[in-house]
Amino acid sequence: MGLTDRSSGFFEHEGKCPVCDSTLGFRAHGLPLRNSFLCLNCSSSPRERAIIETINIFYPNWRDLTIHESSPGSMGSSKKLQAECRNYIASQYDTSIPFGTSKNGYVSQDLENQTFEDESFDIVITQDVFEHIFRPDLAIKEICRTLRVGGAHICTVPMVMREAPSLRRAEKIGDDVRYIYPAEYHKNPIDETGSLVTVDWGFDIAGYFSCHGPLVTTIVHIDDLEKGIRAEINEVLVCRKLPIPNI
Repeated sequence: MGLTDRSSGFFEHEGKCPVCDSTLGFRAHGLPLRNSFLCLNCSSSPRERAIIETINIFYPNWRDLTIHESSPGSMGSSKKLQAECRNYIASQYDTSIPFGTSKNGYVSQDLENQTFEDESFDIVITQDVFEHIFRPDLAIKEICRTLRVGGAHICTVPMVMREAPSLRRAEKIGDDVRYIYPAEYHKNPIDETGSLVTVDWGFDIAGYFSCHGPLVTTIVHIDDLEKGIRAEINEVLVCRKLPIPNI
């Protein structure tokens, strides 16, 4: 099985999936590849394969660590992390129950004001979450607070502003939402109405994360067709809470 008809987005390629370890390969049914180039076994996307590969590189012992994943899906990388990490905690922004309480295998949390104790986690994972947060600065501070020294926030964010600064699309004023640009929604795993896009991020997100953490932030780009990691807008951010040098 080889790469065919790549220009149209309809193609397939053999390889080994980092998510499920299958060697059945990958098939795209159209563009963009970020959402359509799926594993023939587990249906993981390039984004999910990239984040698992990044976690394997930076924290190869992740199965023995304590991981908090915010707003996970029910398949692909989130399913792998839940199945293989002994201390995995999932959370969702679920206002139908009090924050800090559990439902359907997850804890309800507001990323901007979490109920978790200080230094609770070795890794915090968010996949395509930060484009939906009204106060990302507060969420970053809270993630940094809940991380242990030496840990990291590992996340994906669609950096759609490839050659321009990040752009605010909507903001909250009191209880009201002010739309600066026409409302845009993405899928939400627990809400059929979807999640409002609040920010179109650019590459300056790395500086934003580092400033508000403070976290040392690296943008990782993996292009490995043999692992099905090939797509546009497929970067992974690794935001590390490093110890202060004792010199």
